[in-house]
Amino acid sequence: MANKSYNIYIVGLGGQGVLTIGDLISDVAIKKGYDVNFYPTKGMSQRGGFVQGQIRIGCPEVGPNIPPKGADLVIAMERSEALKAVRFMKPKGDFVLYGLVWAPTAVMLGKADYPSLDEVKGELEATGANVLILDPELLPEYNGLKVRENLFVLGAAMARSGLKDILSVEDIARGIKETWPKGAEENLFAFECGYKAAQS
Repeated sequence: MANKSYNIYIVGLGGQGVLTIGDLISDVAIKKGYDVNFYPTKGMSQRGGFVQGQIRIGCPEVGPNIPPKGADLVIAMERSEALKAVRFMKPKGDFVLYGLVWAPTAVMLGKADYPSLDEVKGELEATGANVLILDPELLPEYNGLKVRENLFVLGAAMARSGLKDILSVEDIARGIKETWPKGAEENLFAFECGYKAAQS
């Protein structure tokens, strides 16, 4: 195992598989021999509630919380939630945004504004990060059904971030097979489509 450390901040909504991504990355990293701290946080438990996960790989002597400007990779699964992650982004790190729009109650009632994609993009680029924005309309189908968006986004993150210097594509693929043995083909398809989408 290489002597490397890597911090990942993941944010999104309940039902998007945010913590599943965290569990998958953490399990794979542990099997590769890394010290791993994974600190998940849930807001409201129902679908649509705030969810975040902080993963610290190769940092055995630190706590679970990533400091401001300390994340090498940020994965945001919803447009407005991405703004909550801005303070964690390390300059010249990688920010992957899945541009889903999930308007909170205050927005639907007209009591708050929802940020435009240009506004969010501007905030992300101001951190000095390498920004990749994925259009939810590009989420592929497998046998007529949309694939897991979390694995699609993870595939894109692997293609465009330094995570691939810590864990290989083969490592993650193996982890997917072990986590979903009955749905391995479908979930590998989602992961591979995300990887290809980030390269196009």
